[in-house]
Amino acid sequence: MDKLDLAVIVGSTRRDSINRRLAQALVRLAGDRVRARFIRIDDLPLYNQDLEGQRPAEVDRFTAEVAAADAILVVSPEHNRSITAALKNAIDWGSKPADRNVWRDKVIAITGTTSGAIGTAVGQAHLRLVLGILGALVMGGEAYIGGFKPELVDAEDRITVDSTRDFLSAWMDRFLKLAQGMRQVRSAA
Repeated sequence: MDKLDLAVIVGSTRRDSINRRLAQALVRLAGDRVRARFIRIDDLPLYNQDLEGQRPAEVDRFTAEVAAADAILVVSPEHNRSITAALKNAIDWGSKPADRNVWRDKVIAITGTTSGAIGTAVGQAHLRLVLGILGALVMGGEAYIGGFKPELVDAEDRITVDSTRDFLSAWMDRFLKLAQGMRQVRSAA
């Protein structure tokens, strides 16, 4: 079976982001089933329709990387019980102009972590709504990791808690099967 081209978008722009650590651990769980590429969002200018005529090079790079992916893994904290500003900005750039919306028909899995007890549940709900409106195929089921502790992911990007690793491994398996199935449907069309 061919490897999936997996785009990984981390919604945090923080240098020592716990969500980046979680994303790296999830890519490790996917193993040799994917070619993963972490896509930058921290260099995108604020969305402004005035820039549509001459899109900045960073925007063209971002949208091309998303468009080329078979599937997208979004790992993000929530800010003020919603989507981070950087992630929302990236989504806006990817959705414009409407006839070049890179989110349409993309298989997307959403997760995230925080040190708080409820994880990123509310931010994920908002993200599902926005991506669904844009035509993305967002995988059902919730995967948020509350109460993140630094030792959850070791220096080799391994999840150290057996129950968390088992849960996220099964979640990634579902996501990759869904993405692989959609890729087969597209190639048969």
